Amino acid sequence: MALLCWLADRGPWVLVAGILAGLALPGLAQVLVPYIPHMVALLLFLAALRIGPKRIVEASGAGRSLFAVLLLAQLVLPLIVIAGLWLFGWLGTPFATALVMIAMGSSISGAPNMVQMIGQDGTHAMRLLILGTAILPLTVMPVLWLLPDYGTVAEVVGAALRLLVVIGVASAIAFALRLTVLCLPSNDTLKAIDGASALTLAVVVIGLMSAVNAAIFETPLLFLAWMGFVLLANFGLQFLAYHLSRGQPPDRRAAITVMGGNRNIALFLVALPPEVTTPLLIFIGCYQVPMYLTPIVTGWALRGRLA
Repeated sequence: MALLCWLADRGPWVLVAGILAGLALPGLAQVLVPYIPHMVALLLFLAALRIGPKRIVEASGAGRSLFAVLLLAQLVLPLIVIAGLWLFGWLGTPFATALVMIAMGSSISGAPNMVQMIGQDGTHAMRLLILGTAILPLTVMPVLWLLPDYGTVAEVVGAALRLLVVIGVASAIAFALRLTVLCLPSNDTLKAIDGASALTLAVVVIGLMSAVNAAIFETPLLFLAWMGFVLLANFGLQFLAYHLSRGQPPDRRAAITVMGGNRNIALFLVALPPEVTTPLLIFIGCYQVPMYLTPIVTGWALRGRLA
């Protein structure tokens, strides 16, 4: 308990340690890769356990505005991105494909945990994650219709449904515990859950960084190009989301901001053909860096601005 509380107080830096460990220990990263789905399920469980069912029910009144936010983020944005790429003749390039994948994705599974690290309630981020994943099969249809080489709707629907089932099972178990064993959790217990979330996120990123290790030494210029791209794309979209969510309560604005640049691109790896995904493996690895720096960078940028 004491160790988890200590980790909770240093949550954002625990994530940085995970990134460095992933780069420094390629052997460990390879070992952890097969267990990433299990750790994602654990992250969802910890987020739901931290929030509890009562807060989810209390926040249910924001359904209509939440739906509008998700339509803008997962449907309107990728269509605008495609139009801009087509206008400049960039469609079909690896960077264009990566940008479209980011724009049309739903929220990452760790978003509620990251919002909690920023100092805001993760309830709204959890609801963005659940509803965004649920409507993904619908919002992705127009995008894949415009870009048929990017995959099939059926494969994306299957991946989204599998993630939705994992979210449902993890949340159900966590909520059952909150209604029985942890009816009135102490502050130390909640902090310990935050520490467990930070530790799990750090272990996950070690595995996700496995694709970056070789690129740093074998193709350093390509690595730098992708790293510059993901930093600009992730934090640029967060900046846009922050300003578009002006007037929202602090917890909702923090959730929308984090979700703006941090999308679940792994879902599309099962849908895109190998000739498209192979050049993007380094992108997937590099994308973890701004994602896991979000609690530090975004937390610093939002400090004092969410009142």
